Amino acid sequence: MIFLSWLFALLAGLGAVQVLLAARAAARLASAAASDALGLPAAILKPLHGATPQLAENLAATLAQDHAAGFEMLMAVADPADPAAALAAPFCPPGRLLRGGAVLGANRKVSQLVHMAAASDAPVLVLADADMAVGPGWLNAVTAPLAEPGVGLVTCLYRGVAADEGVWSRLTALSVDWHFLPNAALGEALGQARGCYGATIALRAQTLAAIGGFETFLDVLADDHAMGQAVRRLGLRVVLAPVLPGHVMAEAGLAGLWTHELRWARTLRLLNPAGYGGMALTHPIAWAALAVLAAPGALSLGVAGLAFAARFAACAWVDRALGLAPRLAWVLPRDGLSFAIWLAGLWPGRVRWGGERFQISRDGRMHRE
Repeated sequence: MIFLSWLFALLAGLGAVQVLLAARAAARLASAAASDALGLPAAILKPLHGATPQLAENLAATLAQDHAAGFEMLMAVADPADPAAALAAPFCPPGRLLRGGAVLGANRKVSQLVHMAAASDAPVLVLADADMAVGPGWLNAVTAPLAEPGVGLVTCLYRGVAADEGVWSRLTALSVDWHFLPNAALGEALGQARGCYGATIALRAQTLAAIGGFETFLDVLADDHAMGQAVRRLGLRVVLAPVLPGHVMAEAGLAGLWTHELRWARTLRLLNPAGYGGMALTHPIAWAALAVLAAPGALSLGVAGLAFAARFAACAWVDRALGLAPRLAWVLPRDGLSFAIWLAGLWPGRVRWGGERFQISRDGRMHRE
């Protein structure tokens, strides 16, 4: 038990350093100033499914862009009777809504992107999820870098926004703010993440054609990651825009939270097993607690104090960078859930998405059961 306590204490100590570095990276990203460069003419592609929380507000904010180059917004529903269509209709015009269209693959979102891309002749296409709450400078920030030589795709990180005051929605949003955002920001700062984040992806239409169009990704679960890889294979760069839109999160209960976050965890493990293993260091409180349980003593208790202090400080740092009041009462329940989901994600298994169950092959392709 002494050996285990030392091992857990080591993980907790390293994790304490990691979470502080990650918080600093997130704070730097949140304070980064957008470029003054002019954005490019673009079409914003919005796949819709269901009357998701704050959908009307998100669509209104997307249309309210301060974008001198001009843009259009295309939306699509696979089922003409989808309740999202009624919420989208008041925004047409100036937006356009596509109803129906054949389901072309297992990834229904990508199927909708295929239909929207075919309906637009814009030189730049910007993929934006329906649950993204964007500011007026978002479109300019994500299209301007495409004018730079060698840039093939622009993406951005995001912050969590709880759709309601419920416990589960707030815990889901905290997962984004305290885990995803800092860790991804640190990975990007170190040049290790090589990410492409599906909440926003901007690329030229000619670049999309060069990677085979959206059709290439019709059966891929992590279509965003695959797009980034495909663009890099062309010898082009994927860059991170200095903008943080909000990701509106809504969960009615623990079961939904667990299902969604476990799907993300298993997807990450599939894409980058070594990186997923390295995420062990993002849970210093859990390792510190295990160290104390394995062998209570001066060493384990001292490391536990360090881990707790670092984690609470890191969360407060991120909250301050995002302009929020500290939410420290949520640290222990959120970190406990995150550690349990990380452990569960170590085991292979099925994923649930859109009410269906899929097996995921090693190449990231989805197979309905």
